[in-house]
Amino acid sequence: MRRTDPEGHGPVRFGPSVPEDGLPVLPELSAVLAAAASRPDAEPVGGGPALLDAACGHGERRGLPAAPDRMAVAPGAPALLVALTAAIGGDVLVPRPCAAWWAPYARLLGRPAFHVPTPAESGGVPDPYALLETVRRLRAEGGDPRLLVLSVADDPTATVAPPELLHETLEAAVGEGLHLVSDETWRDTVHDPHDTVLLSPAEMLPDRVTVVTDLAGALLPPGWPAAVARFPAGGDAYALHARVLDVLTALDARIAAPVAAAAAYALSEPEPVTARVAGTVRLHARVAAAAHRAVVAAGALARPPSCGRHLYVDLTPLAPALAGRDIGDAQELEDFLTARLGMPAPGGHRFGDDLEAPRVRLCTAPLLGDTADERAECLRSPAPLELPQVRRALLRLTSVFDDLRDDARRWESPR
Repeated sequence: MRRTDPEGHGPVRFGPSVPEDGLPVLPELSAVLAAAASRPDAEPVGGGPALLDAACGHGERRGLPAAPDRMAVAPGAPALLVALTAAIGGDVLVPRPCAAWWAPYARLLGRPAFHVPTPAESGGVPDPYALLETVRRLRAEGGDPRLLVLSVADDPTATVAPPELLHETLEAAVGEGLHLVSDETWRDTVHDPHDTVLLSPAEMLPDRVTVVTDLAGALLPPGWPAAVARFPAGGDAYALHARVLDVLTALDARIAAPVAAAAAYALSEPEPVTARVAGTVRLHARVAAAAHRAVVAAGALARPPSCGRHLYVDLTPLAPALAGRDIGDAQELEDFLTARLGMPAPGGHRFGDDLEAPRVRLCTAPLLGDTADERAECLRSPAPLELPQVRRALLRLTSVFDDLRDDARRWESPR
């Protein structure tokens, strides 16, 4: 990740990547890719029959059945979101904060992207009243809001939106005639499925929601780009599907045959894949919980992480310590923590938050060790937090935040 240049291209070019799992590639997955490595061709635009069938099965096992003519596959979720934004038209609404890659693609298409605040309990889904106010204000000013992008399992906040909030927000969106794109990249990374209720917006509004899932969330390495879109039911959805395929064709957004073979294998969810996903989620849940305890004990604010491989930290209570170190905004905080922690700590401004707000997203993969062997050991261990490499990384995280806490106490104004 490069530093944001305030006079240059900013987060469009230098934004943070999707949080990786940091683990070696699953051997069975590598074998499938290697077996198809001699194929020089690419999938048809939108995906070939075998890949689409695997995507349909993957959705059906999650309560989202669809025929292949309502599915499309592309080399990564960004290509799908570009195509959907171009096909639907109008202005785009996104939560504040949101995944770093959502808003830049709207701007690249010349479409305004407007951030809507999220409630205190979770990110990814806008507050319904704030959504209504934003839509009505935009229309009063001559805007044309048509598309709302949201995520029940969220990057960057690592939270899962409660069904009650989701229902109210969807009701508000439908009342204003918005089409919804549900980014469900992280739905299979929920830390405690027994205590966390995750509902897809497509289950509530089957005729108004397009679901986009990037396989980098749980199934494939980020360097093997593949993502699936599931279009709504109904006649208008077929027209939207056709327009999206037109855009993907113009972009020549096709998946290379070896990656398509690996994606089809992963989407079919054989036992090695499901076991790896479960083990990876369990590992990152433990490390994220430990990191959360460390930053909260130091006085920072963070919602308990409930999905993904990251957490979102607000250092506002440590403002005196930041001011004492001449840290005045999220970019300066990003630079400071990246250097002190020895790992990326992208500032909240990259996710649509205000530059002045001292917030960062921390990922758990760098806490697993420096080498592939160390990280693989974490996956095998029944007690990964006791491993030397993880203990060292968590100790460094704790030390950096404790130093800020201690400085904040020293530099607070006497009462």
